[in-house]
Amino acid sequence: MGRCKNHPDRETSYGCLKHGYFLCEDCLACGDPKLYCTHRPSCIIHFLTRKKRKDGDGTDPESVSHQSASNL
Repeated sequence: MGRCKNHPDRETSYGCLKHGYFLCEDCLACGDPKLYCTHRPSCIIHFLTRKKRKDGDGTDPESVSHQSASNL
């Protein structure tokens, strides 16, 4: 557990392993979504950020763009 970097009065368990800070649910967003991160496969912040960004049909725009690029 830690304190949100933007709201020090809030305790949270969402910690960024790459940058070493914590974020509350209101601030929850990946700081570098397009840059490589060794922690990404197990990053709860990245996972929850992607879940929020899913478009209306349930597909993740990030996954679709990666699939299209790999089919070239």
